[in-house]
Amino acid sequence: MTRKRWCRFPALLITLCFFNLFQRSTQGPHERKLLNDILRNYNVMERPVSNESDPLLLSFGLTLQQLIDVDEKNEQIVTNLWLTLEWVDVNLRWNVSQYGGIRDIRIAPKYLWKPDVLMYNSADERIDSTFPTNIVVQHNGSCSYIPPGIFKSTCKIDITWFPFDDQKCIMKFGSWTYDGNALDLLLPSEEADLSNYLVNGEWDLIGFPGVRNVIYYTCCPEPYVDITFTLHIRRRTLYYGFNLIIPCVLISSMALLGFALPPDSGEKLTLGVTILLSLTVFMLQLAQSMPPTSDAVSIIGTYFACTMVMVAFSVVMTVVVLNYHHRNSDTHEMPDCIKSIFLVWLPWILRMSRPGRKRREKSVLFNKKMKELELKERSSRSLLANVLDIDDDFGPAYSTSGYFHVPSSDDSGAIHSCITTQKEISAIIRELRYITNHLRDDDDANEIIAEWKFAAMVIDRVCLIMFTIFTVVSTFLCLFSAPHLSA
Repeated sequence: MTRKRWCRFPALLITLCFFNLFQRSTQGPHERKLLNDILRNYNVMERPVSNESDPLLLSFGLTLQQLIDVDEKNEQIVTNLWLTLEWVDVNLRWNVSQYGGIRDIRIAPKYLWKPDVLMYNSADERIDSTFPTNIVVQHNGSCSYIPPGIFKSTCKIDITWFPFDDQKCIMKFGSWTYDGNALDLLLPSEEADLSNYLVNGEWDLIGFPGVRNVIYYTCCPEPYVDITFTLHIRRRTLYYGFNLIIPCVLISSMALLGFALPPDSGEKLTLGVTILLSLTVFMLQLAQSMPPTSDAVSIIGTYFACTMVMVAFSVVMTVVVLNYHHRNSDTHEMPDCIKSIFLVWLPWILRMSRPGRKRREKSVLFNKKMKELELKERSSRSLLANVLDIDDDFGPAYSTSGYFHVPSSDDSGAIHSCITTQKEISAIIRELRYITNHLRDDDDANEIIAEWKFAAMVIDRVCLIMFTIFTVVSTFLCLFSAPHLSA
């Protein structure tokens, strides 16, 4: 039994091998024969039409897979596209029944005629960046060629509303050598295929419509047909809002704090210069991502420029405020027009009152009392002089005849006592007069310094109000005048 089984095994193995060869040969010879027959006299340079006067109809479509990159600085866009080209090749037809029921085959594009459709506005070094996939050929001569590729195309970037901008990038496809009478392009759908589109994190896809154009050039009477697709995208502003807009708004708002900072702190001017430098850094960061064009200025660039002008002018006004604050009576005298504007009208409009008013009222009251005391002292001196027949300065008394008037011995002691007392009073009055004059001069000097300081306060208040209004208005006009504020 064992020997019989071993004898049967080679026969079974031979039968299986023959069966496999027979099964493999049912399709192989037919496809090989089909390829040999249709490619034997095929010329890849021949335009496959039955009548040479008729144009070859080419259906052209696009499938957008991914928006890879939008290079605003170089004005280029990179996309992943699948081209869909379909045409009928009259030289690639066969009878299905003669070739074992084969209805379609795959042939490399180098062995067949294919349309020389290229992207006119390509920015790629190779111009044609598609991968040469096989062409699917049907038994009726219908050819389907779907080459994928990473396309780099030029795109005119409009930065007027950056970062709230929409961009429309065109992709123009057409034959490089055939005119419309030889190769006619057809658009099967008015919109590119977006069923497999991968969402981009920076841009929202609004649409990808296509249009067929027929152009007649002055050089040639033949029409030239192209298919132009327009990629309509909208920028997402969440990234730029958190990293560019909000910091700029906060920095410009901090510039207003400089007018609320006391001049004696010594940091008033430093704050304004620091804010100006910070805005300069943001301006340079923005300029690095924008194309070097003079056609338009972005809305965020306009806002930065307005903010920088405001901060620069605030630095100038800070210098003016500090100059006014540190003036005194020895160096400057306040003109009448400055007094009327900064000490009367503007404080009345702004409802501001001058500090130290009560202290000045006490000083005025003290001066009045000193004047009253001086008047009393003069009146007492005049009365004593009339009684004793002496002058106000207590000099020696002369008679009208030119001789001394000698008082009697009884009155000499009283007169001497009165004269001594009056001299002491006069010395005290002179000291008080000196102190009073010195205090009056100090009060006048302090009054002038207080007026300059109050004028500086008024300028600070006016600048705070004006720059606050300017900041709010410029923010709303520049940032909220965009056509959309999507995130």
